[in-house]
Amino acid sequence: MDDPLAVVLTLTGVGAAAAQARSSVDALLRHPVMRRDAGRVAALSALQGAQASAALDGGDPDAVDDPVLQGALRVTAEVPELAQVWGRSPRQALARLHMLAARDLVTDESELGRPRASVDAARLDQLLRLATGPTEAPGVVVAALVHGELLALRPFGVADGVVARAAERVVLVSLGVDTKAVSVPEAGHRALERAYEPVAQAYASGAPDGVGAWIRQCADAYARGAEVGLTLAERVRTAASEAG
Repeated sequence: MDDPLAVVLTLTGVGAAAAQARSSVDALLRHPVMRRDAGRVAALSALQGAQASAALDGGDPDAVDDPVLQGALRVTAEVPELAQVWGRSPRQALARLHMLAARDLVTDESELGRPRASVDAARLDQLLRLATGPTEAPGVVVAALVHGELLALRPFGVADGVVARAAERVVLVSLGVDTKAVSVPEAGHRALERAYEPVAQAYASGAPDGVGAWIRQCADAYARGAEVGLTLAERVRTAASEAG
């Protein structure tokens, strides 16, 4: 196939789910507060996203000194910058994400940013090549595939979940889905937490039904994350109105 990522669109319900997710994010980006205060919404999004991602990885989202939370905070803070790197050097961006996420979780700093020896290097290389190459697949589908593949590969052995969700956020920004980084996909995943691991395992099996279920799950998470972003946008607008 010339465009293997686009083949995913033929799976049951994937195209409709992807379109709905994109529509939800577009509605968020049209919110009036984005004209002047998108940066404030993005900061709140990064915080809530980090808390949700840390919780999904077994961290304490309310404990400031929790090492998983600290790593998640670092990666969400650098998403806009890494989105500029992703298209030309996804491996560099991925290594940076791991360095930020796992800094307080490894005893040997030489492990930071380095895939473990037992990882399927060919599959990882293929993922990074396809995810940054030309494709007709929507950005939301590419983001979901990156997330799913990184969960399946566990390339670093430490903080892989936080890295996978951060890479997903990077792809959503890099491919123009959420240009202002104001949605909170991690919160969407946490809201769907009961199905998160089972569907991720179904994706890892490689069966078409499992892949389709994962893409639909992620699309639902993106739509829910956009709703969280709208709540944050309203909070910023209210605060600005009260201050003015």
